Amino acid sequence: MTGYTAPTRDMRFVINELGLLPAIQKLPGCEDTNEELVDAVLEEAGKLAGGVLAPTNASGDAQGAVLENGVVRTAEGFSDAYRQFVDGGWNSVPFDPDYGGQGLPWLVGIATEEMWIAANNAWSLCPMLTMGAIDALTHHGTDAQKDTYLEKLISGEWTGTMNLTEPHAGSDVGALRTRAVPEGDHYRIKGQKIFITWGEHDMADNIVHLVLARTPDAPPGSKGISLFIVPKFLVNEDGSLGQRNDLRCVSLEHKLGIKASPTCVMSYGDDEGAIGYLVGEENKGLACMFTMMNNARINVGLSGLAIAERAYQQAVDYARERTQGAGPDGKPMAIIHYPDVRRMLLTMKSQIEAMRALVYDTVTSLDQSRRAEDADARQAAQARVDLLTPVVKAWCTDLGVEIASIAIQVHGGVGYMEETGAVQHLRDSRIAPIYEGTNGIQAQDLVARKVLRDSGAAARTYIEEVRALCDTLGAADGDTAAALAPQLAAGCDALAETTDWLLAEGKADMARVLAGATPYLRLFATVAGGAMMARATLAAQASLDTGAGDPDFYTAKLASARFYAENILPQAVGLVAPVRDGHRAVLEFNEAAF
Repeated sequence: MTGYTAPTRDMRFVINELGLLPAIQKLPGCEDTNEELVDAVLEEAGKLAGGVLAPTNASGDAQGAVLENGVVRTAEGFSDAYRQFVDGGWNSVPFDPDYGGQGLPWLVGIATEEMWIAANNAWSLCPMLTMGAIDALTHHGTDAQKDTYLEKLISGEWTGTMNLTEPHAGSDVGALRTRAVPEGDHYRIKGQKIFITWGEHDMADNIVHLVLARTPDAPPGSKGISLFIVPKFLVNEDGSLGQRNDLRCVSLEHKLGIKASPTCVMSYGDDEGAIGYLVGEENKGLACMFTMMNNARINVGLSGLAIAERAYQQAVDYARERTQGAGPDGKPMAIIHYPDVRRMLLTMKSQIEAMRALVYDTVTSLDQSRRAEDADARQAAQARVDLLTPVVKAWCTDLGVEIASIAIQVHGGVGYMEETGAVQHLRDSRIAPIYEGTNGIQAQDLVARKVLRDSGAAARTYIEEVRALCDTLGAADGDTAAALAPQLAAGCDALAETTDWLLAEGKADMARVLAGATPYLRLFATVAGGAMMARATLAAQASLDTGAGDPDFYTAKLASARFYAENILPQAVGLVAPVRDGHRAVLEFNEAAF
C-alpha cells in the first residue's frame, strides 16, 4: 500500500501550458492569478493532501462511520483533518470575497479539489457537497439567506448537503413525496430522504440541508418541486446557533465502498415538522436543483479522474518494485519492463492526462461563463459548459472504474487482497457512475438536451473547434503530431457523422436515438480527450523546440499522447455503428426473452 503524491507538475502543465491560465487572466477579478500564485496554492494543497488526508484513507475505510444514539461518529483522524482544512482556508478558494471567499477562479479550486478526492475520496465528499449548497444559495438565495448561511458555509465551519432521493423515487425526482406546509415566514417539512451523503456527522457545528419537497397545492411531477433550507440547528438573528431542528439520521447505509463517508437515511418532521425556508419561488425548485446538480456532476467527474490518479500511482510503484523472471542480464526483472504491464500503465496514464485536461478546460469555460464582461461571451462559454458537463461526468467516472480495475490487474493476485489497498480504489470508484444522475442519464442528457434541443449548434461549434486543432496539428512538426493528426481527424469525422444522424433521427423516433446515447457519449468523450492530447502535444513540442523546462517531462508527454493516438482514439470510429445501428437489437428484443 502506498501513499499519494499530488501530481502538481502535471497540473501546472495543463493550467499554464495549454492556454487555460492565459484565458483566465483576461477575466475581471482574475488578473492577479499568475503562475507563481497557482504554483504556491498547488504546493500547499499537495502537502495537506499527501501528509494529512491520504494517511486516513485506508484506516477510514477499515473503521467506517458509526451511528450512535442519533449521532454519526466519523473515522479516527477525519475531524482533525477537517479542522486543518478549514483553518487553512481551503474551503473558500473559489467563492465570493463578500462572504469570506478568496475569489480565485474555479480552475484553481478544481485542481485543489482533485487532490482532496485522490487523497481521501470518502472524506472529500463532505466539502464537495458543501460546494453545491454554496452554489445553489449564491444563485438562488435571498440576501437574508446569503447573509445567514454563506459565510459559515464558505469558511467550512458549517457543511451542506443535497436531499433529493426518496425510497420510492430513485432517479425520478418528480415522484418525491416530502411535504412542505407554509407557516408564517417558514415551512414545516415532513418526509424521508435516502442516500444523503454526509447528512449527519461530527466534523462541523451545523449542517445546512437543501431539501426538495412539495407544497400542498403543488402540481404533480417535477413542476411541483420546491427547494428549502433545513438546517440541523436553527440560526438565531445574531448568527448564533439556536434549537435543534426536527430532523434526524435514521440509519447509515452499508456500502460497497466510501465506507468512511456516512450515507444517511434522513427523517424530517417526526414530531411537529422540521422548519425550512424556501429558496427561490414555490414550484421552481427544479432550476435550483440543477444548479446544485451541474456543480456536483463536474465534481463527480473530477472524482473519477482523482481516484484513477491514485490507483495509477500505486500501480506504478508496485510495477517498479515487483520482480518476476529474469532480465537479459540474468538478474530479477521488475514487471514494469514487461510489454503488457507497460501497455496497462500507459492505458491508465494517457487517459488520466486526457481526463485532467478536459475537466480543467471545462472549468475554464465555467469561469468564463461567470466572469466574462461580454454577455455573448458568457453565453457561449455556458453553452460549452452545458455540452461538456455530461461528458465529463460520465466518461471520467467510467474511466475511474476501468483504471482502478486495471490497477488491480497490474498487481496480479495480491491486488485482489484488501491488504494492498488497490481493492479500495475500485470499491470507492464504483459509486461515481451512479452519483448525480446515472451515466445512462448523462448520455440521454447529452443527446436530448445538449445536442437535439439547440439543433446541434453547440455540438457543431465544438466539432469545428476540434477540426481547427486537426489542421494545426497536421502542420506541426514531430512524430507525435504526425501520429495524432489523422486519428483525431477520423474521430472528429465520426463524431460529426453520428451527430448529424442524431439530429436527423431525433424528431422521428426518439427511442432509436436514445438507444445509442451511451456509445455516442463515449465517442464524443474519446474525441474530446484526443483534442486535449493534441493541445498537450503542441505545448510539449514547443517546449522541446525552444529548450524550455525539463526535456524528459515533455518527451514523456509526447509519448503519452502518441499512445492515446494509437491505442485509445481509434476506438471512436468503432462506436459509429453502435450509435446508428445498435437500436435495432435493443428495441426489437422480446422482453420475455431477458
